[in-house]
Amino acid sequence: MSRFYKLFRKRRCSVIGMVHVDSLPGTPSYNGNTKQIISNAIKEAIIYSECNIDGVLVENMHDIPYVRPKDLTPEITTMMTRICTEIRKILPENIPCGIQILAGCNKEAIAVAKAANFQFIRAEGFVFSHIADEGFTDACAGTLLRYRKQIDADDILIFADIKKKHSSHAITSDVSLSEAVKAAKFFLADGIILTGAATGDPASVSEFTEIKQTTEMPVLIGSGITKDNIKDYLTSDAIIVGSHFKVGGTWENKVDKEKVKNFMEKLKILQNTH
Repeated sequence: MSRFYKLFRKRRCSVIGMVHVDSLPGTPSYNGNTKQIISNAIKEAIIYSECNIDGVLVENMHDIPYVRPKDLTPEITTMMTRICTEIRKILPENIPCGIQILAGCNKEAIAVAKAANFQFIRAEGFVFSHIADEGFTDACAGTLLRYRKQIDADDILIFADIKKKHSSHAITSDVSLSEAVKAAKFFLADGIILTGAATGDPASVSEFTEIKQTTEMPVLIGSGITKDNIKDYLTSDAIIVGSHFKVGGTWENKVDKEKVKNFMEKLKILQNTH
């Protein structure tokens, strides 16, 4: 059985809620209060737990503008480790936790996951290079999986973005979506993530259908899911929800408990009728 289904239930669309960590030390929008950053992240994780969410994904999304791994400084990795450790302490063990460090800082994410006892990472640039708004992103599967082996972290799953959002894929325009998925499977990804063109944009339903027909890999939807369009993605293995769970539906805002609760109730109804 796929390693994915040891974390998330098979034949069910699981929900992974985003914790968008406030701007960290050294980034342009940092407010000078690390205790508040940690506290806010914990509060949002607790909301997800109380709403019976299936998983949590922690991300440094407020660290705009993002930098590539060569420019990532130690305080980001250490703060993410601290935050993730605190979140893991308060969440039940049956809620899998993941981390993404922008932009494309996948080795650092693996290291944090190892230290904080997290179960998965979201990886950018796993297969095929592309140009993102923060610069060139090179394929990293070979070096990332070797690093995972070196630090004895093989139990940490890697969910890989395919043709990811906020990026130009002109240099791989002759590589189809299905070919990218096959490459990710061949390079041992534990699941693939399909997104829209930008944060909050839904993934193409036709592309999602194409992928589901051509692979047995776990398929996650990584952007644009709402209470109104969730019916189009019920056959996905998991959905990653950020913007829709926030006040006003905007990713910069805090998690709205009522929105999470209403979404989970709507999804339960849909799953029981399909």
